[in-house]
Amino acid sequence: MSSSPALSARGSGLALLVVGLCWLAVLFDGLDMFIYGSVLPHMLEQKALGLTSGRAGDLGSYATFGMLVGALAAGTVADRIGRRKLMLSCVTLFSLASGLCAVSGGVAVFGLGRTLAGVGLGGLLPTAISMVSDYAPRGRAALTIGLLMTAHHAGGILSAYVALWIVEPLGWRAAFWVCVVPLLFVPVLLRYLPESLSFLLARGRTEEARALAGRYDVELPAAPAGRPATARWESLAGLFRGREWIQTLLYWLASFGGLLLVYGVATWLPTLMRGEGYELGSALTFVVLFNLGGIVGMLVAGRASDRFGAPRISAIWFALTAAGVFLLSVHMPLALTFAVVFLTGVFLNSAQTMIYATVSIGSAPAHRATAVGWTSGMGRFGAVFGPWLGGQLLAADKGDWGFTAFALAGLSSMVFIGVAALRTAAAGPAGPKLAPAH
Repeated sequence: MSSSPALSARGSGLALLVVGLCWLAVLFDGLDMFIYGSVLPHMLEQKALGLTSGRAGDLGSYATFGMLVGALAAGTVADRIGRRKLMLSCVTLFSLASGLCAVSGGVAVFGLGRTLAGVGLGGLLPTAISMVSDYAPRGRAALTIGLLMTAHHAGGILSAYVALWIVEPLGWRAAFWVCVVPLLFVPVLLRYLPESLSFLLARGRTEEARALAGRYDVELPAAPAGRPATARWESLAGLFRGREWIQTLLYWLASFGGLLLVYGVATWLPTLMRGEGYELGSALTFVVLFNLGGIVGMLVAGRASDRFGAPRISAIWFALTAAGVFLLSVHMPLALTFAVVFLTGVFLNSAQTMIYATVSIGSAPAHRATAVGWTSGMGRFGAVFGPWLGGQLLAADKGDWGFTAFALAGLSSMVFIGVAALRTAAAGPAGPKLAPAH
């Protein structure tokens, strides 16, 4: 079996540069994504902008709706204009949108800011995943993606400390001003982030690709077979050719449940835990533990997925996630609750990421961003629904049911990605796991 063209481009310096810059970008992505959930208990307590639990859930869904739009658009746009340009645009957009939230005088402007931030956040993640996939060491693609995603959870940890250290003395607006700081990172990306070699070759920009390979002393990838992907919807159509539509739909359904769970928990964990009787400091400690678990889980799941297959690991992780989330609805001693939150973070966050790893590894480089972007984008429908659902349950004084609903979402994702894993295994070594099927 021939390897993906991008796998021949090996240069440790270039790989470290790309992964390092993408890691920092995703760190800021995580900070911006989690900051709302971290400051939400304070905003509700102060009745900032006239917030109620139901309205707060709506606002949480605005950001995830923006992420849906960003993710769906990003894949196709990245495959047309390049990963580098799109990453620059996304970081700029979500940074400026956070500034809009900071100066907002009402729910409408704040909601617009979160929606625009969501577009940037949704576009950045699949683009960064596609970029690091191009330069991942041979046989370590899932681990490299897992390493990249540790940045998202490092951003979540940072958001909790921003809430602890800044919100109390300076107010919730100061937290969103902190999220404008990534704008200073844009010139660094502009100066040092290279474009994907496989993208340049797919677009027929051979001389540019040759110059970039020479600058970093790496082997130029082989030109992709067939004509360049110039048609706007060609990459998307490739996801449904032959029997690929079955696998594509399974990934989309698994991503729906996974992101409902991820963003429902990310938005409401501090508030739900306060509802269980914990102080704000303890509730934010849960955010830190949850994201520390996410970092550990990314590394463990990435290594395990490179060995046993990403869809198989994702299915097991979702089952363990459902058990952990359900346990959070049970009153336990504080130390045991801390342990459950940490372990739930280990499995929840990496379960969803291994769906992306499965899709990314199984896609041709020229269409990878479209495949990952649409899997992420269709899952964003779940990300929109999760925060809204949590808000409605809290508004109806049924917070305990939130954990149960999120656990059921995890079980549904386990089923869909499990079926995908069985189909992958039945396809054999040349099946969807590694073959450039799109």
